[in-house]
This record gives sequence, structure tokens and C-alpha cells, in this order.
Amino acid sequence: MTPFFSVILPTFNRAKLVGRAIESILAQTFADWELVIVDDGSRDNTFEIIRPFVLKDERLRYHFARNRGLAMARNLALPMSRGQYITFLDSDDAYLSEHLAVRAEYLLGHPEVELLHGGVEVIGSEMVADKHDPSKQIPISECVVGGTFVIRRDLVEDLKGFHDVAYGDDSDFFERAQASNAVIHKINVPTYQYNRLEPDSLTAIAGRDGIEGIAKFRGSHG
Repeated sequence: MTPFFSVILPTFNRAKLVGRAIESILAQTFADWELVIVDDGSRDNTFEIIRPFVLKDERLRYHFARNRGLAMARNLALPMSRGQYITFLDSDDAYLSEHLAVRAEYLLGHPEVELLHGGVEVIGSEMVADKHDPSKQIPISECVVGGTFVIRRDLVEDLKGFHDVAYGDDSDFFERAQASNAVIHKINVPTYQYNRLEPDSLTAIAGRDGIEGIAKFRGSHG
């Protein structure tokens, strides 16, 4: 069976939060999805939190990998996924219950769309480090949020997934999609809860310590 959505959930040392993310997917009013969880080398009890969910629902699959960062974790999940559309959930974020239903309805009404994005409820600061100059803060409303991406399978395959850049792999993908003349639409229904409260998120590290801080963080956990 081919699900409508493949939800890719990368996680790293987020045992205290990943259960909430998974529960938000299980609570979706739209049920035609699969969840591919990539544990990016966690050293806490992430697996113990995830295991009961995987055993209970066959739509969930878990894969453990060595730590290589968010972009590579997403790429690792892509060939494992089977959905018509690929979407994402970061393990410190959550979906509101109608998140997938709203996007499924939109995509069924606009089958030409290859990349759908947008619809964020920000929890915490609405400013984020600029990928071009992390010492500067810009509004999230001026950025793309990778967790909200819904990508038609042929587009993500044509673009060969995400590039392993230190910061801003989602905006890099978005720019490459634009350059390929992909059909891109934005949806403004705010059903993706974007958590800005975690001090070890890439945006927080970039704003605090710059790109060098991200490299140091990744190096210490590789």
C-alpha cells in the first residue's frame, strides 16, 4: 500500500520531547500516513520512549544511525519511505490534529503542486538567526520552515534530497526547487507548532555561537 503522506521524523537526544511529537501524528484526523523515525545516534533513552509506539502501530518504523546531522537523517529516510508526498516533523515540534488533513485537502485540489510549505505557529521567539549572517536576527515569517515542507515524491528524487550544509538545509532545498521551476505554493493555516524554546536546536546554536558553534556541536556528537 502507498500512503498519501510519508512523515519523516529525525531525532537526536530528544527523549523528553519525541513522544509528544509522535503523539501529535497519531492524533491526526487524516489517517493515510506512515511515519519513518530516524534516530540520529541518540545517547539518551530515546529508543525506550519510541519503542512502545512502534510496537503498537504498524504505520511507524524506526531506524538507528550514526550521528550525521538533520539533512543526512532526512535523506536516509527518503528511500525507506513509500508515500506520494514526503513531509517532516522535527522531534521538538508537533502537529495540530488537522495538520495533515488541511494539506491533503489542498493537494487534492491542486495536484500540480510539487512543494507546499508554510502554516507555522511559533512557540517562543519569532526571530531566528539569518543563514547568511547568523549574528543577525530576522523574523521567521521571512524564512521557510523545513518542517512544514510537503514535497511530491518525484521532486525530492529529482533534487536528490537535502544537501549537507551546516545551517539552512531547508532554505537550500527551497532555492533549488525554485531554480528547477517546481510548482511551489504556500499555505497559511498555522497547524505546525514550531518550538523555539530548546537551547540545542540548530537555530538557537547558530544565533548564540554562529556556524562554528554548529560545527562544534556536531563534532562533539559524531
